[in-house]
Formats: sequence, C-alpha cells, structure tokens
Amino acid sequence: MRRAGLGEGGSGHYVASGYSVYEDENQQLQEGLKDKVNALKSLSIDIGTEVKYQNKMLEDMDTDFDSTGGLLGSTIGRVKQLSRGSQTKLLCYLLLFCLFVFFVLYWFIKLR
Repeated sequence: MRRAGLGEGGSGHYVASGYSVYEDENQQLQEGLKDKVNALKSLSIDIGTEVKYQNKMLEDMDTDFDSTGGLLGSTIGRVKQLSRGSQTKLLCYLLLFCLFVFFVLYWFIKLR
C-alpha cells in the first residue's frame, strides 16, 4: 500500500510542487526577515551614533561645570577673606553694588 503523494510516477509531481510552495513561502519569509534585520541594524547604528554624540556633549558640560566650580570656589574664597578682615565697609559696598546690579537687571527684564 502506497501513501498518497509519496510514491513514484504521477503522484510524485504533487510532492515536488508542495515543496516548491514551501520553498517560495520560506524565500518570502527570509526576505522579510532580512529587511527587518537591516532595519534593526541601521537603527542600532543610529542609536550608537547618538549615544557617542551625547557622551561627548556630557563630557564638555562636565568640563565646563568643573571650570565654573573652580571659578566660583575662588570667588567664594575671596569673599570669605574679605569678611575675615576689618574691611566691613568694603563688604557693605560690595553688597550694595550687587543689589544695584540685581535691580538694574530686573528693570531691563521688566521693560522687555
């Protein structure tokens, strides 16, 4: 007893055509998968480029913050040195000048 489609002769043609349908379907699925893999590859490359750019920007910001922190630290040190001395009159003038600058800037901003 022979199984349908597995024997030799005329019914062998059906087996070959069945495999051909599966081959075509597999080929289409492979092409779809290839397109998706290429899309993921380009996306991952774009993400990598963006990460490198943002890391560089963060390093630049870190450098800027370090230099600003150093400048601010030295300024605070000078103010502390002024406050330790007997130059309280000079410290009052400095405070009044800072208040004056603040109000002038406030006035300019308010006019806009």
